Amino acid sequence: MWPRVHPGERSWPYLRPVSTQTSRTPERPRPARALRDLAGRLASRWRLVRQHPHGLWWTFAALHAALFLALTPLMLAGGVSGDLPLYRTWATDALSSGSWPVLDFTWVYPAGALLPIVLPNVLGESMYQFVWLVMLTLLNGVSLWVLTDRGRRTVETPAAWWWLLVLFLLSPVAFLRLEGFSAPMVLTALVLLARRPRVAGLLLAGATWIKVWPAAVIAAVMVASRRRSTVVRSALLVTAGVAAAVALGGGLSRIDTFISTQSSRGLQLEAPLSTPWVWMAMLRVPGASVYQNVALATREVMGPGDTWAINSSTELMLGVVLALLALLAVAAFGLPGARRSTSGDEVQLVLLGALTLTTTFVVFNKVGSPQYMLWIAPVVAVGLAQRPDLFRVPARLTAWAAGLTTLVFPVMYRELIDLQPAAVLALAARNAIVVALFGWCVVRLMEAALAAAGLPGWTLRRALGLLAPDRGVAAGVATEARVLDHER
Repeated sequence: MWPRVHPGERSWPYLRPVSTQTSRTPERPRPARALRDLAGRLASRWRLVRQHPHGLWWTFAALHAALFLALTPLMLAGGVSGDLPLYRTWATDALSSGSWPVLDFTWVYPAGALLPIVLPNVLGESMYQFVWLVMLTLLNGVSLWVLTDRGRRTVETPAAWWWLLVLFLLSPVAFLRLEGFSAPMVLTALVLLARRPRVAGLLLAGATWIKVWPAAVIAAVMVASRRRSTVVRSALLVTAGVAAAVALGGGLSRIDTFISTQSSRGLQLEAPLSTPWVWMAMLRVPGASVYQNVALATREVMGPGDTWAINSSTELMLGVVLALLALLAVAAFGLPGARRSTSGDEVQLVLLGALTLTTTFVVFNKVGSPQYMLWIAPVVAVGLAQRPDLFRVPARLTAWAAGLTTLVFPVMYRELIDLQPAAVLALAARNAIVVALFGWCVVRLMEAALAAAGLPGWTLRRALGLLAPDRGVAAGVATEARVLDHER
């Protein structure tokens, strides 16, 4: 007899109903879970690459190889990209017809820029792009080699990885404009400043004669570094050589014309100083518009009140630079008769001064090309290597600004010219980050100056609401005050 199964009791296994479903369809992973899994796998692989002794160099090679590969069709056709068409025209005219910039006519660049512009043309016009990229690859490799202590620190080197990240983010300008030469030269010079001040001076002067902006780094070195005399002597040697070469070519009277050429320019579309007029043009304020500067192949903006900005921006920038140099001098030497509350850090002051002055050149400049982010990046990279705690904030801000810069140019540049709101907002965000970086630099420099003058610099950020009261810092300042009172 079959056993009776009472209601509520479990049936025996052989009395259970047989399921009509032979197999259960596996549940598909949700898209969010799949993305998380993919991100986890990529992060794991990335950690392996970063921890490998040669991972940094593999990444360096991959970045530059990808660039060569992307431009191979153009190079096979004998073409050039970026600003190189203009550079190649100058080089061809100089070598074939003898019409040299500076020597025969006024030029927008310093005379030293002739070397990196003419040299890639030695193998012919069709090889210009290839030779240019080879030169930049070698220069970037040297800068990375120096930044990693001659290749001996390739694992725990956030600064080197950050430098590669910025080169990638700014690749449309980092490999196709003159800043591609001056930026790694400045980076190498700042790393070598303490051990090889003569070499650093030669590199800084050479970079300045290619593009003017490294003069800001030289100014910071002259004020804050004890090796200023060696650097200045090396810089004067390079300057004398450039002047002699220009004089032999008959162009000494035009050696400084790049200054007047820049001062006569209008408000460039991407410059932080141009932001109010860009918004006026987007909002269709009468008289505000974007136009093409045919002579310089740039887009500029005009509108109500732009005359003051065009005519006075250079003087304003120089005034701000002089005020900041005075602050840097106080931070380096203190005030006469004042008791210094902390001992000055020379390396930190040089890097902070260089970053502050180069950022000033960007913020108060009526010219604002995308490659100007390469003025800031080398100083931040060296700061991240030598003073990582101080330069983490500038590194984050600069990386974000670099990404937005490439988003604006070349990705959304056509939309920006047409004043599409998304492009204008992206540009405004980039400019706001650069201005925020300038403000961070000024606050830090004022703190250093206050500390050198015998005042606790930390109170400045607290007064501005940029720093919450820190018990450790407050206790240290209180202890120092008691020691000073005891000494009195």
